[in-house]
Amino acid sequence: MKKYWFIFCKGELMLQKTADGHTIPLSEEPPVPLRSWTHVLTVTPMEEDGREVRAVMLDTPVTGNPDYEMCGLRNSYYRLSHSLYLKAGKCQELLYWDTNTKFCGVCGAPMKLHTDISKLCTNCGKEVWPQLATAVIVLIHRGEEVLLVHARNFKTDFYGLVAGFVETGETLEEAVHREVMEETGITIGNLRYFGSQPWPYPCGLMVGFNADYADGDIHLQRSELSKGAWFTKDNLPTIPEKLSIARMLIDDWLGQPDPSARETRLTFHNTPVKS
Repeated sequence: MKKYWFIFCKGELMLQKTADGHTIPLSEEPPVPLRSWTHVLTVTPMEEDGREVRAVMLDTPVTGNPDYEMCGLRNSYYRLSHSLYLKAGKCQELLYWDTNTKFCGVCGAPMKLHTDISKLCTNCGKEVWPQLATAVIVLIHRGEEVLLVHARNFKTDFYGLVAGFVETGETLEEAVHREVMEETGITIGNLRYFGSQPWPYPCGLMVGFNADYADGDIHLQRSELSKGAWFTKDNLPTIPEKLSIARMLIDDWLGQPDPSARETRLTFHNTPVKS
């Protein structure tokens, strides 16, 4: 039976060219030659048709083949169907985990695959699973305005939302309140769950919220943020691209939700979370 082959090299995904655009190679055998030592990971099948999925990391990119081209995972969002992009993200996360768990963190012995999503130490028997870094992100409302910020690590001049990783022993709600206070100096209330999104850059889960401004003046955490201000719908700066939950939150506020984004996050949009 034909399988989907998600083939990566250094963060880029191999796409197959078609008359209508691009897709993921679908074949019984690997569409390109593999080394004898190449790990071929088995990933959960595609939901639509039940076809098997394989993920592979190559040492060198595929070049000079008129049927294929390499593409960054982010850019593949605009070239693949939404379901293929999401599956590509999962494959990328598993390959990242496979690459970074070759040796046991306890005794240093080689690890081997135990199940499709676990490894076992060949010496001490320690078992490990793919890691997941959970982060929160929040759109803060003040009347007709929302708070947008520019992080120092942004490569362009777009503005995003206050966000940060959840710390050990912390609830999602506590993380939102802490990150907002640390990064902006303000307090918030009426915290409302929006949705979640896999973020395979390299292994994250973004959990989105809306919140209302409560008190305080903006004092940016300069080590993290370079700019931040309140904006209305008619004076927005450059905002994040469509693939991010930050953009989904902003588009929802603007009344312009992207229908395809519904597949990216959970459907509990209207379920409130008490702060």
